Amino acid sequence: MELRDIAAQLKSLEVDMSETFLVHFVLNSLPMEYAPFKISYNTHTEKWTMNQLLAMCVDEEQRIKQERQESVYLTSHKGKGHKEVGSTSHHIPVKKKKMKVSAKVTDKRQIKCFFCKKQGHLKKDCIKYKKWLEKKGIVEQKNSNGK
Repeated sequence: MELRDIAAQLKSLEVDMSETFLVHFVLNSLPMEYAPFKISYNTHTEKWTMNQLLAMCVDEEQRIKQERQESVYLTSHKGKGHKEVGSTSHHIPVKKKKMKVSAKVTDKRQIKCFFCKKQGHLKKDCIKYKKWLEKKGIVEQKNSNGK
């Protein structure tokens, strides 16, 4: 509609534009949702006038609105903490990002024990932590890898 009004204003200023140019310009300015509509225009041998194009665009807009409305009815929202009932074949797991942690700290003075809060050693090497474990009767389990 706006382009038709602009074309009328240009015509009043004696700047003539052909109707086929306006039709092509309007078709190129349509959003991607109108791609099937553009293909339909290109497959027809007859060329449309601006009035025909406007009527066809209104029809296509109604069709697109109808499709959107149907797709809204088909979707659902799964809130946090709600369990999906039935088949879980449609569930797509979300991949979690892994954070990179540096394995080595170059300066031992920067290392701080989480148990006694002193610097220079880790909790696994802390003498106070090992004594506390023995006092509680908890035996520290070591992996078979030697870690």
